Amino acid sequence: MVDELRTRLGGLPPPDAAEGIWTDMWYQEAHSSTALEGNTLVLREVEALLREGKAVGSKELKDYLEVSGYAAGAKWVYSQALSAGPWTSGKLLTITEVRQVHRLVMTPVWDVAPHPDASEDEAPGNWRRHDIRGFKHAMKPPGHPEVPALTRDWIDGIANLPRESSPVAEALAARHAAFERIHPFIDGNGRVGRLLMNLLLVRLGYPPAIIQKRLRDRYLDALNRADLGDPGPLGEIIARAVLDNLSRFVLPAVAGPARLVPLESLASNDLSVVALRNAAQRTRLKAIRAEDGSWRSSRQWVDEYRRDRYATLRLPRKRGASTVKESK
Repeated sequence: MVDELRTRLGGLPPPDAAEGIWTDMWYQEAHSSTALEGNTLVLREVEALLREGKAVGSKELKDYLEVSGYAAGAKWVYSQALSAGPWTSGKLLTITEVRQVHRLVMTPVWDVAPHPDASEDEAPGNWRRHDIRGFKHAMKPPGHPEVPALTRDWIDGIANLPRESSPVAEALAARHAAFERIHPFIDGNGRVGRLLMNLLLVRLGYPPAIIQKRLRDRYLDALNRADLGDPGPLGEIIARAVLDNLSRFVLPAVAGPARLVPLESLASNDLSVVALRNAAQRTRLKAIRAEDGSWRSSRQWVDEYRRDRYATLRLPRKRGASTVKESK
């Protein structure tokens, strides 16, 4: 399904041609990926930080710096994946790019609060020089002397992705688990691993996979299963995340104002999916219900509904009458 949609869409629009799509994905990814690691900023605070440079709220400085670092890495990944530049080599991924992503992600926090066990040789962008204890589900990263060679082998294996017979999400799941097993850096491996996965996805013609915080336990369990040789569950999480981004961000932008798309693709801050579904059920929003019960509408119809809705809400209220507002 993911492969069919990518073929139908003909790839992704570049950031300079579809800034709104990439900006919305940027906010969502910076929030979700750092939240998986325990960051406490909510989406509204992330958007204010990245859009206006304002530290809204009263969270710890470290949380704002983590989001800033991740956002810098994600922005670099998006531009690097879709346009030629001084870093471009024609390969799907290089060692230099792996280290650059880590440097961008970790530097803001590191400058204020470096890892307590890190040596000078383990600054952002450098391989770890410490061994790491085994993780909860018995995954044991290799000794630090093995990291450079294992990471090079991992990079070499990435080149085979386009020739894989298995679905792309499952193939990426196996690579993602392998990176986390190597754990090449002393800190930040989860965030960097997800950014590298998205760099590969975008280079292969797909939108990034944004794994939501609510899926944390499922994601970690699937990551463990992939490490044990079963990448299927993790591949499913990645595929669903890609499809969600296609429906939410990409389809409405490339479909045209009259093209019918799922309501999820048309939701906005002022009109949630629930509000649109309610309006469709009450025939206030022009929409078509599919055999599976899902609703489809168009941007043109939603714009018409929005104009009519707000015009109704602005009408002067007659004495004794009440104004009924639709729930968002």
